[in-house]
Amino acid sequence: MFTASIPRDAGLLFVTPSESKVNSTIHMFFMRYSIAVIWMDKHGRVVDKQLAKPWRPAYTPKLPAQFYIEAHPDLLNRVQVGDQLTFDETATL
Repeated sequence: MFTASIPRDAGLLFVTPSESKVNSTIHMFFMRYSIAVIWMDKHGRVVDKQLAKPWRPAYTPKLPAQFYIEAHPDLLNRVQVGDQLTFDETATL
């Protein structure tokens, strides 16, 4: 929120305590631009994806999700529902 744009190679990964539609719902208040939202289940399988537009009250995944990514809209072209995503932990000092 409150930023002018999102770089094509940047994004945020959110982790919720368990699979849920409610806990993985997002809002777009105070956003100035659209973002890609990719929702994944506890196994990292993509269960939904949407283009979230500024100032919309809520975006909820079609199926329960434990993880979701907010990123540049170009991500929607590279990820499909049913894809399995994995993430490597990296430490920054």
